[in-house]
Amino acid sequence: MTTVSVTPQPAALPEAPRRTGRRRPPRSRGLSAVRFAVLLGFVVVFLIPLYVLLATSFKPLSEADPSRAWNLPTRWTLEGWRAALDALSPALWNSVKLAVSGSVISAVLGSLNGYVLSKWRFPYADVVFTAFLFGMFIPYQAVMIPLVQLMTKAHLIGGIPGLVLAHVVYGIPICTLIFRNYYATIPDELVEAARVDGAGMLRSYASVVLPNSAPAFAVVLIWQFTSMWNDFLFAVFLTGPASWPATVRLNNIAGSMVVPYSQQMAAAVLASLPTLLVYVLLGRFFMRGLMAGALKG
Repeated sequence: MTTVSVTPQPAALPEAPRRTGRRRPPRSRGLSAVRFAVLLGFVVVFLIPLYVLLATSFKPLSEADPSRAWNLPTRWTLEGWRAALDALSPALWNSVKLAVSGSVISAVLGSLNGYVLSKWRFPYADVVFTAFLFGMFIPYQAVMIPLVQLMTKAHLIGGIPGLVLAHVVYGIPICTLIFRNYYATIPDELVEAARVDGAGMLRSYASVVLPNSAPAFAVVLIWQFTSMWNDFLFAVFLTGPASWPATVRLNNIAGSMVVPYSQQMAAAVLASLPTLLVYVLLGRFFMRGLMAGALKG
C-alpha cells in the first residue's frame, strides 16, 4: 500500500483592492460652484464700501464728489489723510486711554465676580447672578439722564475717568457672564485641593484659576475694547471737547461751505483701524474663548 504525501499549498494572498479615483458627480461640482459664486458675491458686496472709502480718501478736494465716488482718483494725494490725522490725533489718544484702561478694569472685575459665583458658592448666589444678567438688558438711553446727574454730583463729568467708570459699570454683567461660564469648566477638584493645602479665596484664585483664564480674558478684552472704542452716546453726554474720543470727533469733521469727503473717508479709516487690527490679530483667541465657556453654565 503506497501512501501519497500531499504537500499543502500556501494560501493565496487576497489581492489588494484597486484604487479607483472617485470622481465627484457633476451635480456636486455644480453645487460647489454655486456656493463659491454666492460667497464671492457676498465678498464683493462687503468690499464695495471699503473701495469707495479708500478711493475717495486719496482724491483731492476737487475730485471728492458723490457723483464721482466710483471713479479712481486721477491725481493721488495724501492731503485728506494729513488733515484727518491732524484733526483726530487728540481724539485717538483719548480713545486709547478709554479703551485700554476700561477693558483691563472690566476684565479684572469680571474675573473676580465670575470666580466667586462659580467656585465659592454662597446663599442666593443664583439670585445675585440673575441680577447681574438683568443689567445687560437695560438700554443706554434709559439710564442716560440719571447717569449724567450722578456724574455731575460726583464731579466726574467732562473727562475720561467718568467715561471709563460708566463703561466699566455697564460692562460688568457681560464680563461676569463670560468668566462665570468659563470658570464652570474648570474642575472643582483643583480648587478643593488648594483649600486642603490651606489656600484661601484669593490664593486659590491667583494660584489655580487665574493661570487658566487666558481664553476668557482674551474674549472680555476684545469685547470691551471694541465696545468702548466704538462708543458714541456715552461720550457725547459725559465728555467735553477736550476729552472727546475718536467717534465724536469723527462726527464733527465737516466743512463750512464744502464737505471734505476725502478727509472724512480717511478719518473713518483711521478711527476703525484699531478695532480691525484687534480682531485680525486676536480673532482666533476670541472664538476659542467663547467656545471654551460654552459647554457649561
